[in-house]
Amino acid sequence: MLPLYCRKRLLLIGENLSRYLRHSSNHNATTGDGCDQVSLLLRLCEERHFISPGAFHTKTCVYGPLGTELKKNILEQWWTAAIRSRARVFGISTSVHTRPCKESLMIANYRTVQENYHQDSVTTEEALKMVFQNSMSVRSNLLQGALQQYVHALELVSRKLPFGLAEIGLCHQSNDQSFGNSHGCLSELTESSLVWFCSPRTSSQWMDYWARQRLQWWRKFALGPSDFSLCDVADKDLKEGILRGIKVLCKFPWGLETLETLWSLGNTELQKTYEGTQTKLQCRDGRKVVVPHVISISGDMDKGMLAYLFNSLKQLKKTDSKQKQRTVLKLHPTLTPVKVALDMGRGSNSELRQVCEGLLQEFLEEGIPTWPGYLDTLPLSLENLHTKYDEMGVLFTVLVSETTLKNGLLLVRNRDTTIRETMHISEIKGFLLRYIDASENL
Repeated sequence: MLPLYCRKRLLLIGENLSRYLRHSSNHNATTGDGCDQVSLLLRLCEERHFISPGAFHTKTCVYGPLGTELKKNILEQWWTAAIRSRARVFGISTSVHTRPCKESLMIANYRTVQENYHQDSVTTEEALKMVFQNSMSVRSNLLQGALQQYVHALELVSRKLPFGLAEIGLCHQSNDQSFGNSHGCLSELTESSLVWFCSPRTSSQWMDYWARQRLQWWRKFALGPSDFSLCDVADKDLKEGILRGIKVLCKFPWGLETLETLWSLGNTELQKTYEGTQTKLQCRDGRKVVVPHVISISGDMDKGMLAYLFNSLKQLKKTDSKQKQRTVLKLHPTLTPVKVALDMGRGSNSELRQVCEGLLQEFLEEGIPTWPGYLDTLPLSLENLHTKYDEMGVLFTVLVSETTLKNGLLLVRNRDTTIRETMHISEIKGFLLRYIDASENL
């Protein structure tokens, strides 16, 4: 178990990757396996281009090339699962700016605030009013956007239940106690949202259905599926108007964190959104006319990305080297940012480079994400090369050498098995495409 002081600091995790990692980097916890794993991932993420150098000093997520690609892959898989899981789920895109209300988060222009407060004839209350009038209200979740599109969406489904609206977008949240900041701060996160409209009589069954679906989805891409679990929200913790809550949890080195929440909202939120126009809300449930119940499924995809990084980070024993362990990021083949790395062995640099460039072009034309390692001006030993690509999560390393120039044979190394085998240059593209296609069904 982590030391108490370490656990307390780590449990202050924010709502996205960079803020958490920035916080972790500010303390020197070096005891316990959990702290070691945090430190290891911290180093790996920065050195291997998952986050940008200096990202710890920002309040929003600053991803590097591999982090950007990993997040994109996760979001694409979420979108595919949400839209294609059922025929009556539709994608939407709503504005980040919302109508002001008591719970709204406001972004004010600093110069405008100064000017208002420096006017002698204006009271503090008047100055505040002017600030709010000239400020933008930004969304803290995607639920309201879906509710506001509900009536228009009814035309798509001929007013028949059930159906859903899905969206991925940036949200802003206030973290009043984040990292010891008693004044609060505004943070940015990428949220996934599926809002499901169903009849009151089937809402409980749909809640159970979507909980199972979401857990299966998270586990599908996990190296250790048992790290992901479901938990019912206790009745005493439910806010007013919420009938039931379920959380999708992930086990991190410091404990459990919520990745996704499912709320059974009844029809209260829908009626609030369309106050005074209740007839517009009615749908057909068989022969009955009802106001639907709403199930809201929302996930923090930045935290989800962090979950997959921790879940896939392994230190394995080496059998073919003097080093005792190798660090490998065993991301699911569908999620891993780079499928293949192209590098050069011994031989004529100019001729080997031409072969690499030809292969690179072939791979890119087929949509195979490829890392052009042969362009690196800093020569590395074969062992250090494998270490680098293992930490990047690269599935296959393809080595072009003098042998390739003589008889067309490449050396291909598998990340997960470390087995190296020779393959003819004419076969490599087909092999990679078959592997990537097969991984979609894992």
